[in-house]
Amino acid sequence: MPRRRSTPSIDYDDPNAPPPLRFPEKRFSPIRNIGVRIAVALAALAITTVIVYTEQDCYQDRGLIGDLSWIDSFYYATVSLSTTGYGDITPICESSRLVNALVITPLRFLFLIVLVGTTIEVLTRRTREQMRSNRWRNRVKDHTVIIGYGVKGRAAASSLLDSGTPASDIVVVASIKAAVDEATRDGFVGVVGDGRREEVLTDAGIQRAARIVVATDEDDTSILITLTARRLAPNATIVAAVRESQNADILRQSGANTVIPTAESAGRLMGLSLVSSAAGEIMEDLLDSGRGLEVVERAITPSELGMSPEDLDARGQIVLAVIRAGVTHRFDTDAIIRLESGDRLVVIRHNPDER
Repeated sequence: MPRRRSTPSIDYDDPNAPPPLRFPEKRFSPIRNIGVRIAVALAALAITTVIVYTEQDCYQDRGLIGDLSWIDSFYYATVSLSTTGYGDITPICESSRLVNALVITPLRFLFLIVLVGTTIEVLTRRTREQMRSNRWRNRVKDHTVIIGYGVKGRAAASSLLDSGTPASDIVVVASIKAAVDEATRDGFVGVVGDGRREEVLTDAGIQRAARIVVATDEDDTSILITLTARRLAPNATIVAAVRESQNADILRQSGANTVIPTAESAGRLMGLSLVSSAAGEIMEDLLDSGRGLEVVERAITPSELGMSPEDLDARGQIVLAVIRAGVTHRFDTDAIIRLESGDRLVVIRHNPDER
């Protein structure tokens, strides 16, 4: 086996460590955030200034009543909203005092929240994320967990999206925060941590996952992850990538349902392209979900009941296999004569969403 490389992990005993779960969210630039807060503060100042100037007959300035200019009104709004309150300008009518209590006081709260918004955001972010994490864990079920978000992990996620899997049903686990940030930008839920650790996989809700993709860059890491994932999710379908084909059997023994030898597969495709450029182009087309052909598994339609697999070929869909009662019957066998209710098909068809 190749030598294992050390991977960073999260210290789960550190109370100041950020929560490992990351959710997709809208991201705004710092300039936009600051601009919005400044605009809110200026709006509160402007509203207060207009209110005070409009009711200037109910304010006194060092004993003079009803003699406030716009500058005086702005000055009162500033010292009032900032809670400085020098007391040189004061409301004297019941109406102005009521407006101060019901209108200017809420504007003061809004002004202060805007000024200290960053501090409040930092203080409440952890609690908000923890609550969101708990709600997500309570409802997540039958989702897909992708462990590793490099080239293989991103390609697997893209393929799932192209096949109709909602982004909300995909969870990405990676030990590098930048990879998880990229996953959340792509619309997935992310978990920061080492996939070999049980608590990290538990954070991803792996016990209730229907599918697990192991897409790390090291075979020994993939084997350890597969062992842990199979123990935590005995009924899930596990697909694992392996760099060296001699490690494929070990991954299957560890619990993987399907093992993809990435290096050998790429080498065979290159060799096929050299021997037959047409065959290589077709295989590349099948692997690229955004091009003309795609391989899909689907249920049969009511109109296909009683038809033979060969009949579908005439409709432009090449049947590679028929799945009946959990058993896969490939095209090179004569076990399936007529399609029955409950059958599923693996076909090559034209991609309806070809770009």
